Amino acid sequence: MSSEKNTSIKLMPNGPYIVNNINKLSNIKGAIEAGETVALCRCGASANKPFCDGSHEKIGFNSDKNDDRREDKKEVYVGSDITIYDNRGICAHAGVCTDNLATVFRMKQEPWIDPDAETLEEIITIINKCPSGALSYSLNSNRDNNEESSESSASAVMVAPNGPYVVTGRVELADITWGSGAEKQQFTLCRCGASKNKPFCDGSHWSINFTDDKN
Repeated sequence: MSSEKNTSIKLMPNGPYIVNNINKLSNIKGAIEAGETVALCRCGASANKPFCDGSHEKIGFNSDKNDDRREDKKEVYVGSDITIYDNRGICAHAGVCTDNLATVFRMKQEPWIDPDAETLEEIITIINKCPSGALSYSLNSNRDNNEESSESSASAVMVAPNGPYVVTGRVELADITWGSGAEKQQFTLCRCGASKNKPFCDGSHWSINFTDDKN
């Protein structure tokens, strides 16, 4: 599929994600064969995941955000050399930060981020691996123009095991209000149907024990 075409994702009201011109669709098993335009399930009920099979109509899927969702707010943690931004409202709770750099991203501590606990290189590496884009950063020597941390790249959608769609690269997400401080070249879209902050994943797949044996 040509990488020169713009990749876009359109959200159908109470329906699937319509993805056009994706460069790569994959899961942990490898590439998934897909056409130029695909409809990806986001209600969690399709029997043909990750593709939509119309189950959203049968179950009465509602794609609206919930009023009791976690607040969309960017928190700022200023260190000596780096400032870390965090928006819990769009966190997918993949654990990349806490599992790999627990000295900086400290569970059950306040403040939960210590931007001076490790080297710049280690911190930036972990932030760039954040699948949801909830974490971003700027270097204090160049704070005005470095809040977006990842470089532009070819578009890809990864179907995470029992989790969200991890979207990376140059992708236009149509008609969406982005979360405060959100990384726009790496983000996670809900596919279990339970997120309170649709279309973005908020980690609800964990609480409902969402499973997808095929992917």
